[in-house]
Amino acid sequence: MANDDPTKSRDAKKSSNVTRREFIKYSGGTAVCISLGTFNFAYSGSGVSGYPIDSAVYTTLHKTVKLNQTFSGTIAAQDLKNISQYDTYGYGVWIDGGPLTSVPRKDIMATGYTFPSVNKSLKFLRFFTISDIHITDKESPSQLIYMQQLNKYGFEATATSVYSPTMLYTTHVLDAAIQTVNALHKIDPIDFGISLGDTCNSTLYNELRWYIDVLDGKVITPCSGARVGADRIDYQKPYKAAGLDPSIPWYQAIGNHDHFWLGSIPVEAGGLKESFTSDEVIAMGDLLAEASNIYSKTPPLYYMGVIDGSTPTGTIIKAGTVGDPGFTSPPKVVPDKDRRSLSRTQWKREFFNTSTGPVGHGFDLVPSGQDDGFLCYSFVPKSDIPIKVIVLDDTQREDDGLASIHGRGFLDQARWVWLKDELAAGDSADQLMIIACHVPIGVMPPAANNNGSDTYMDWFDNSANPSGMQNAVDLTGLLAELHNHPNLLMWIAGHRHVNTVKAFVTDDAARPERGFWHVETSSLHDFPQQLRTFEINLNSDYTISIVTTNVDPAVKEGTPAWTARKYAVAAQQIVKNSLNPNLKGADPTVPGYPNVVDPSITISNGGMDTNILSYNAQLFKQLSPAMKAKMRTLYPTV
Repeated sequence: MANDDPTKSRDAKKSSNVTRREFIKYSGGTAVCISLGTFNFAYSGSGVSGYPIDSAVYTTLHKTVKLNQTFSGTIAAQDLKNISQYDTYGYGVWIDGGPLTSVPRKDIMATGYTFPSVNKSLKFLRFFTISDIHITDKESPSQLIYMQQLNKYGFEATATSVYSPTMLYTTHVLDAAIQTVNALHKIDPIDFGISLGDTCNSTLYNELRWYIDVLDGKVITPCSGARVGADRIDYQKPYKAAGLDPSIPWYQAIGNHDHFWLGSIPVEAGGLKESFTSDEVIAMGDLLAEASNIYSKTPPLYYMGVIDGSTPTGTIIKAGTVGDPGFTSPPKVVPDKDRRSLSRTQWKREFFNTSTGPVGHGFDLVPSGQDDGFLCYSFVPKSDIPIKVIVLDDTQREDDGLASIHGRGFLDQARWVWLKDELAAGDSADQLMIIACHVPIGVMPPAANNNGSDTYMDWFDNSANPSGMQNAVDLTGLLAELHNHPNLLMWIAGHRHVNTVKAFVTDDAARPERGFWHVETSSLHDFPQQLRTFEINLNSDYTISIVTTNVDPAVKEGTPAWTARKYAVAAQQIVKNSLNPNLKGADPTVPGYPNVVDPSITISNGGMDTNILSYNAQLFKQLSPAMKAKMRTLYPTV
């Protein structure tokens, strides 16, 4: 409806009324794109050129990338590596999916809430999120590549996290995404950005440096070891990254891939740490079927392979069963000291070695008196706007003693106490709050409630092992605490590579302000390879609206980032990872939990084709009486 147009707002300034420059206007569902014009050019420096993005930049409010589903032949999921067949059978083709409108969501508002017929909102804050970039050293000898094609138990082929052709171009996709952010910023200023974790694929120093150096706009040499193909293969060649506009500060959260081997196993386990810088391709069992195989080394064992960077489509080599003909000795690679694994502390310290701001990208704000591996902090993006961002490390600990995949949500006692203190302090200071972290909450059921299928993405519950390390708070207790802070606007996360939005409705019907939103940002690794923008507005009835919009990197045909999109599209068409819009969640406050679909989890716009996998929304939030009075004092002319 016209009055829900998320673009009709004013910048929030207490001293003046400044009208924002509208960068997208739409009528009847049609948007106008941004033409870069003279902003679009190839970056160069030190004799190395960069890759420009497309001359027109769109958000999904204008058009979307939709999977084509017409093929002349079939490629099996375990044959995802057969890139040379993609064009033959029609894989990697996408079409214009049309615009996605911004869906008004009033789920957490008081029953019968009606948006003002005339509304001139104030824009409080505009920011972007990226997540799950998974910058990958594809020539590292310590990977799981072979598991995807082995498909021993019939489910490994869906694990695009261990192999996808997009791994050839991870730095290039990030570079295109950052250039897209820069273009959006030139039209409508962005206050800050935040990366929600999984910057690296497997804790490697070179992976993290490539990530930071892309944001800093440095020359990237995205290969390692012998650096074969660096003189002629597009995904191996050095190039000059554009870098994030220096006027945009960016902040960082940690993900499980940033401090666990492939996001799964502590690097001190089973000789993993030594394997990173070894000259031998790692041999192991099927960890996807049983993670404890890293400790047992029980046959059959498999050499996991590497990518041959001298081949245009990244042929997988040095992979196969230990003891088979051709493997009388372990296959070798050229070792590289830059493949060394980083501890949490070392990972954090690299963010102080950067030319963009702010210093430490948030980690300078970690409170004193905590362990050196403590990676939680909070910041206020704009000093004259009462909003605080709480950046939370909710990944598992390396010393939890578990021999399973480490992807669940977890808070130890120090982090749990800190979070409660931050929320209480925000309430006392009359600050609206956003929690930003890697692992989402309440959106993935545990195996017991998911037909026995363990995704390793639920909230960590070790109660079956009372002598083991426990989560400081269970999911019910966490939600009770969050609902107790009416100034909490939303929890934002990555991790699952999806674009879902969920409403956590109030636990007290008389106090709708106790509800909050949960928004996930998809991955730059897998389709749909998107980032998100958020705009927080104060409406004329002193409610808050959060406009969240998916953005496709504006890839230019013929560039490595364009090829990366082609491969991401093909991977989804071939593997067909299920992203059902009607998701069974893990929210114990939903009636019928855990055996019902959670209707508050949404990934499709009112029946929109799920071959798009994007979701735009305008999320309404009611303020408490005290906070509404505060806003009336600060902004009396809304």
